Amino acid sequence: MGKNIIITGSSRGIGRAIAKKIATKGDRVVVNYLRNESAAKETAEFLLANGVEALVVQGNVRSEDDLKRLAGVFETVDVLVHNAAIGALKDSFKMRRNQWDLTLESSLRPFWLLTKHCNLSEGGLVVGISSLGSRRFIPGYAAMGASKAGMEALTRQLAVELASRKVRVNTICGGLIQTDTIQYFPQAKEMLDHAEKMTPLGRIGLPEDIANAVWLLCQPESHWITGQVIVVDGGLSLR
Repeated sequence: MGKNIIITGSSRGIGRAIAKKIATKGDRVVVNYLRNESAAKETAEFLLANGVEALVVQGNVRSEDDLKRLAGVFETVDVLVHNAAIGALKDSFKMRRNQWDLTLESSLRPFWLLTKHCNLSEGGLVVGISSLGSRRFIPGYAAMGASKAGMEALTRQLAVELASRKVRVNTICGGLIQTDTIQYFPQAKEMLDHAEKMTPLGRIGLPEDIANAVWLLCQPESHWITGQVIVVDGGLSLR
């Protein structure tokens, strides 16, 4: 029997890399997108070519109705990956209230709501995607950092609450990852240069690095790992 997999924000970037890595022949995957339908179809075409049933589903993770629709695609969900995130990249005192709300409503709130609405199978897996801004200063990352820190706290709560159903909950905390999003950061070039210089393994992270970590959690050998925030950053956080 193949797995039923939902990955939010899986049309491109880290979400696409996760879909391509963890889905195997016979699985069924929801490729979720907000606006870029063509990118979502590209992801789906790759999966279909590899024997995976790919379902392209538009949905805004800020909308509870859309989250219910995503959750209802499958009768049961074996793997749920919370990847989608939209947010304002501004210093906290320059940020407007609606920008703060946008950030938390697109990352932290769906982690709670979509997990709640999905009928997770016994032995299922929930994975959040966080970043080092949850625990250290990054220019312009006030709202997103708070949102990611909330995800990490909620990981521990959900892991205990869902343990009676043998559902595991973990989060991957990534270092600086080379995606299109970097261009929107204040001082983006300086960030990239600094991260590359300070990362012990000597390079910026790739979407595939995060996808590989999610894949590890999907393996049967990880069945005793739950409630953990796993840092994947090439050693950057050690400095």
